Amino acid sequence: MNYHVVFLGFIQGITEFLPVSSSGHLALAQIFLGVEMPPLSYDLVLHVATMTATVLFFFNDIIKLFSEWVSGIFTKGDRSLPGWSVGWAVFIGTMVTGAIGMLIKDFAEEAMLNSLMVGLGLVFTGIVLISSRFIRKGLGRVSPFDGIWVGIAQGIAVMPGVSRSGMTMMAGTAAGISREEVFRFSFLLSIPAILGAALLQAREVGGFDVFISSLPQGWYLGAAAAFVSGFVSLFVLRKLVIASKWWIFGIYCLVLGSLSVITSFLGVW
Repeated sequence: MNYHVVFLGFIQGITEFLPVSSSGHLALAQIFLGVEMPPLSYDLVLHVATMTATVLFFFNDIIKLFSEWVSGIFTKGDRSLPGWSVGWAVFIGTMVTGAIGMLIKDFAEEAMLNSLMVGLGLVFTGIVLISSRFIRKGLGRVSPFDGIWVGIAQGIAVMPGVSRSGMTMMAGTAAGISREEVFRFSFLLSIPAILGAALLQAREVGGFDVFISSLPQGWYLGAAAAFVSGFVSLFVLRKLVIASKWWIFGIYCLVLGSLSVITSFLGVW
């Protein structure tokens, strides 16, 4: 059994959703521990697995909100339903994220190899998460304009060490969205982002035959590990967000990021 493959799947599932930056953890593991990065095809499989976990977790919400959005297109009176606003917020946020992501993609890929940049990203994430303790709890619903601010936050999270979930939930909370709504919106917005990134990766793989042959042995076990760990982490994060205790992850990111920055400056690695 290829335990390395399963371990990577497990780590991907946890860090993809918890606000600790999966890209930051993978980058530091590669830089400091010499962990061999999985082939692009396997990385694609893991992202699809975590996206599937998101879709399953929010399945009822997705069906309900999408139905309300479609209904609002044909019936003016239904535009007061939550799905109308959330649907447009997801659309606008995805467009904003895509634009920012394409602009900083090359720089972000270079930063993945720089422990100082990754460390600074984690420190930034830590500060952002800890500051959530000082933001007044919002009671509002998602509006289309919220897609702009949350989309910008998600775009910035292309940088390694910057947590996508942490940035989007903080941006939504600062905009006055309720904790329950901001948790749901953050991960609904992640679905097209992860799908888009997966499709871009798929273009680079080079065909279905090449894709299958490049997958490591036991890849399906790793995908299952990513799906299960991701699904469980969504339950955990939801409870922490509603209880306003997600700042705890900020301390972890601040410590890990600081250690990375100090190690980089001292040149001891």
